Amino acid sequence: MNGRRTDAEESLVRIRDLAGRERGTGFLADDRGTLITSHEAVDGLARLVLHAMGDLTCVVGAENVTPLPEYDLALVRTEGLCVPPLPVAAAVSFEGDKDVRLRAGRWHDARIIGDVPVTYTATDRFHLLGAALELSLSGRSGLRLGEEATGGPVFDARTGAVVAVLGTALQADRRAAGFAIPLRAAAACCPGGALAELLDRNSATVPAFGPDLNLAGALQLTATALGSVVTPRVWRDPVERPETEREFARFLDGEPGAESDALVLGLVGDPGTGRTTELGALAGRRARGAEPAPTLWLRGADLRVGDESVRDAIARALKAAGRIVTASAGPAGTIGDTSAATPEAVAELARRVGRPLLVLLDGPEEMPPVLAHALPAWTAATVRWLEETSSRLIVACRPEHWETAGALFPSGILHRPGGGLGRGEPGQPRSAPPTAFRRAPSTPPTRPTPSRCGCSPRSARRCPTARWAPAAPGRPPRTGGACSPPIWT
Repeated sequence: MNGRRTDAEESLVRIRDLAGRERGTGFLADDRGTLITSHEAVDGLARLVLHAMGDLTCVVGAENVTPLPEYDLALVRTEGLCVPPLPVAAAVSFEGDKDVRLRAGRWHDARIIGDVPVTYTATDRFHLLGAALELSLSGRSGLRLGEEATGGPVFDARTGAVVAVLGTALQADRRAAGFAIPLRAAAACCPGGALAELLDRNSATVPAFGPDLNLAGALQLTATALGSVVTPRVWRDPVERPETEREFARFLDGEPGAESDALVLGLVGDPGTGRTTELGALAGRRARGAEPAPTLWLRGADLRVGDESVRDAIARALKAAGRIVTASAGPAGTIGDTSAATPEAVAELARRVGRPLLVLLDGPEEMPPVLAHALPAWTAATVRWLEETSSRLIVACRPEHWETAGALFPSGILHRPGGGLGRGEPGQPRSAPPTAFRRAPSTPPTRPTPSRCGCSPRSARRCPTARWAPAAPGRPPRTGGACSPPIWT
């Protein structure tokens, strides 16, 4: 499994009864300690003894078991099993001749032949399952009830993601080496059920990449691309700017009065007014919120000559983040190929869960001059990509840049700030187009006080008649000559 065998073995949880008899295997599927196994592994037991790697043991009662005999599955709430959860493959169905791996005493190579209707006999009744995966095992005739394989995960041999759960009490019209219940297909039969909710949490908390790219994988890539941008600055108290937060919320969350089809917001301000700080605060809120949302940070210097749209810069950022994620995973590697995470795949995942991909473009004035000359074509292609992927873009720039760049975006996709001032309506600053809002300094400068010689407080420092020195802590500034400038704050 591409180097994931050791990691997968550490994630397996052995299930026994109080007498110590082996009943089967399971694996954790989310960050809450929820275990997935087959129903036959827990059927008829009042209490379960769970053993994980490293001599970790957990005893649970029947009240912590959610039986799903109609799928030959069971969900078990556990505590204290510090083993890594495993990601579930994204595919609902699987074609024949797919290579998989499973553990039954030792690791076995197997192959999916196809799907077939099966019957499961529980202690209380028969259950006709819609379809199960038929497996062929190399070097083994079949799986036996009550052994380690019961309830164990079936892994995709190429990516290492879990595709199904083994069932050793399943019967079909013809004899087979083994059967397994495909998890996504079982969850699709009961939308909103316990299994579907668990697999949603799995996608949101256990990263997977490649063809099994899930929301957790997309969030890990975008968070890696953000890097230190969202690291809290503990050396000073943050400045609260509620008006900016409200405007961002209207743009991203569709609060009352917001344009539902707005895809682009312009954050305009002179240097030092806190544009970058506001973007960093927004990225931090989205990354650390209760429902994290994919956010990518780009600077004008990240744009390159030859870029057709912002998509090219996004692709480079995701690829660089993928290399970091792969390197940090160590010898075990990651589930799937991180380089397969395209901007379209990440944006589609974000759209599907209702958390649109947000791209923050800070300082586009720093783009290469050649690209700046092609800004109309770049903007048009960027707009098409945003519309196709339902992504959002915030541009933080100087007023003089937005005067030109803002006019290139169609007015229908531009967010209108505050009360939705239109083009040419009163109350909009002349230096900013009506579809942008200005970021004012957090602390306005002190009103200048003229000195005795007529110099302003700043020019007084350069006055030839003044001898000025910075004040020592607790002492007034030392001045001399005709000019005595006040301290500038």
